[in-house]
Amino acid sequence: TTLRNAQPLSVACSKGQVAVAHNGNLTNAIELRRELEEDGSIFQSTSDTEVILHLVARSRERTFAGALRDALLQIEGAFSLVFLAEDRIIIARDPHGFRPLAMGSLKVPGEHDCILFASETCAFDLIGATYTGDVEPGEMVIVGPEGMTREHYTTPEAPAHCSFEHVYFSRPDSVVFGKPVAESRELMGRLLAREHPVEADVVVPVPDSGVAAAIGYAAESGIPYRQALIRNHYVGRTFIEPSQAIRDFGVKLKLNPVRHLLEGKRVILVDDSIVRGTTSRKIVRMVRSAGAREVHLRISCPPTVSPCYYGVDTPSRHELIAANHNIRQIEEFVEADSLAYLSLESLRESLKDSDHHFCYACYTGKYPTLVQIEEIVLAKTGCC
Repeated sequence: TTLRNAQPLSVACSKGQVAVAHNGNLTNAIELRRELEEDGSIFQSTSDTEVILHLVARSRERTFAGALRDALLQIEGAFSLVFLAEDRIIIARDPHGFRPLAMGSLKVPGEHDCILFASETCAFDLIGATYTGDVEPGEMVIVGPEGMTREHYTTPEAPAHCSFEHVYFSRPDSVVFGKPVAESRELMGRLLAREHPVEADVVVPVPDSGVAAAIGYAAESGIPYRQALIRNHYVGRTFIEPSQAIRDFGVKLKLNPVRHLLEGKRVILVDDSIVRGTTSRKIVRMVRSAGAREVHLRISCPPTVSPCYYGVDTPSRHELIAANHNIRQIEEFVEADSLAYLSLESLRESLKDSDHHFCYACYTGKYPTLVQIEEIVLAKTGCC
């Protein structure tokens, strides 16, 4: 929340000038930070990413690559990392592969092909680059004057790709964890329609992440699809805003109803998830105020009952509405005529996850790694 936490973080040390950007969350950052501070380290931010820089700087390995290997073997949790040193870039991914990390190439006339890295493949499309595959879990890729080398700095663990990337975070035009996001979301909508049909006049998405699921729901149910909520793309994600007042105001700025598409209609409203429930209630009220006769809310993932400790900024368990209320109580809270969620089995089917390579901890409470839950919660609430 401060400028010092803004990425990339940079430090000058015995290994040279080093900068790092990090997608994910370290589950043992509090413990490591405490040990480093007791050993004399002075931190400039509250970011868990800075822990990695201190580990690199304090390593007895002589080379930057060696120091980074040393640091990577000490951190736990989710991390897709890019390091920029004076003459090379080093990319690393955690052993479970929680967060996506794609590779691409770009042909430059008269030059060697450029090697690119991004969290989503749509970044390659925008500049005319080609997606060539993913950095593997537990892998480190070094790009320097001598070319590119790839190595596993540790043995990969059981895959635990974040299912919420496909539900919500990723852009629909990306390929994430080797699977097209739009295809996954449309199948979520189709399976949702099979599981929870309802008589209605129109299917309306909550843009943007609800769009593909709503298209699937409409196609499966035969009910017309209508883009009856228009999104202002200059407003960010409302569920991760720090205060309720800001979240409420953000909903009004973010969405505007198309009245003539809603007036007198029985509406199926398709959204990707419900976190606190307050945003969903605002949207249901908005659709009703535009003249809808009925509002049936359909959610393209299971109820979120547990916080994420791997890089999704979900609130603590006591703020998650599905952790403390049953579906009928949530239905009443959001003021919908009916509410239904996609089952966990259907979410797995949507992701074609027969090999159980995805993490579903936010829906099940079963985490793929040991996490220092109490300490992480205290850190999130500012109590330590």
